[in-house]
Amino acid sequence: MTVTSQVTQTIRHLREEVCRLHGELTRYQLVVWTAGNVSARVPGVDAMVIKPSGVAYEDLTPDNMVVTDLDGRVLEGDLAPSSDTAAQAYVYRHLPHVGGVVHTHSTYATAWAARAEPIPCALTMMADEFGGEIPVGPFALIGDDSIGRGIVETLRGSLSPAVLMRNHGVFAIGADARSAVKAAVMCEDVARTTHIARQLGTPSALTPEQVARLHDRYQNAYGQ
Repeated sequence: MTVTSQVTQTIRHLREEVCRLHGELTRYQLVVWTAGNVSARVPGVDAMVIKPSGVAYEDLTPDNMVVTDLDGRVLEGDLAPSSDTAAQAYVYRHLPHVGGVVHTHSTYATAWAARAEPIPCALTMMADEFGGEIPVGPFALIGDDSIGRGIVETLRGSLSPAVLMRNHGVFAIGADARSAVKAAVMCEDVARTTHIARQLGTPSALTPEQVARLHDRYQNAYGQ
């Protein structure tokens, strides 16, 4: 990787942002202990910034974030990167529009993953953010790029920025790391609401036409 002053500045900014965004995972109770992680692509170079493996959230700092290339090899940092590094590097290599990846074991969404069941689109907020159901990806072991392959296979061609990896948890993607965190937060929220709705009866699914209109409005007209 050719390091220019601009790249150095960008990496410094991403170290700070990725570190700060891990605080959102604990704030929204999406993780416990040292599980879960946030990563961000370094624009313009084949590199990413990711959480170090097994480090407590309260001990994370911008300086102990790890920079790797998109094959998972460490470029900067004194600590070993997350065990999800190879998987997330695979996502960045194969989905060039993705600028951030988040992994959580949030309770309700992971319960759906344990049942290997997609979350049906029965809420306007689901249509807005996910464009339909939140799909289930295949079971894959941790440590190599197998999970990344499952993420890409499941989300390629899907409007959803989140996937429930079977018997594992949530992986969310976004144009940047903040967008990926947002998708993870919303995934847990709709997973919880839909679970509660199913305790009361059968949720009323939105029609494909309703989903399409809601998703288009939210993605293209909502906000400032």
